[in-house]
Amino acid sequence: AMSAALVGYSSSEEEQEHEEGGSRGGGAQGLPGASAGRPRLPAPAGLPGDPDPEEAVSDDSSRHGGRVRGFPHERGNWATHVYLPYIAQEEFLELLELLVSRARTYVPSLAAMEEFHLSLSQCVVLRYHWIEPFVRSLRERLAAYHRFFCVADQVKVYTNQNKTRTFIGLEVSAGHFQLLELVSEVDRVLEEFDLPTFYKDPSFHISLAWCVGDLSGRLEGQCLRELQDIVDGFEESAFLLRIQWEQIRCKSGNKYFSFPLR
Repeated sequence: AMSAALVGYSSSEEEQEHEEGGSRGGGAQGLPGASAGRPRLPAPAGLPGDPDPEEAVSDDSSRHGGRVRGFPHERGNWATHVYLPYIAQEEFLELLELLVSRARTYVPSLAAMEEFHLSLSQCVVLRYHWIEPFVRSLRERLAAYHRFFCVADQVKVYTNQNKTRTFIGLEVSAGHFQLLELVSEVDRVLEEFDLPTFYKDPSFHISLAWCVGDLSGRLEGQCLRELQDIVDGFEESAFLLRIQWEQIRCKSGNKYFSFPLR
């Protein structure tokens, strides 16, 4: 899925246009020539700044599910996000399938994520010429950090800040302290560039599925209990959901930067 997102993008600043629809979901992304009626490239949903499925490159909110853009759509604005990538194994995808099919009995419009991550920053906007110094500063701050484990096994329902989307995620129950340490380093870099830092008292999680609108009322309670039972009863879950993080990643526009943990 990663390579699909890298195909056919121009790297010239003039042609890059990025926007974002919410604090935890994906936004839309202008592709070069998309306005000229060329077919759009398919791209996985799942990271802030990635295109949404069938989302039009347009400010007409009726054309993209009523979503509201979180920041102004300008040339040279690069949607930027710092996160820990989670590489899904076959058993994880089996668990995901069980969870999503059960949750769809409550909310039929739920879509499974196609890639998985744990966010260490909000989605912020970087000017093109800031990317290199931003990445350099991140690299310096994160160089000393070691690999660590966390456990993500608590099913939880989230909405983005402006309540335009709902997510089902697996919240971290162990490893919170190490994640906070990483966030504090990332926050210091964001502050250098006058960008918004991460949420206070964050709930660290891996999003599994999402839908448009605030449907948290339907997913909480009975649905959530059934989903937690599925996780708790899944044979491989103890092994699957104890995750060793090996690298931090930063995605800015169509560029990926990797920071290995020692």
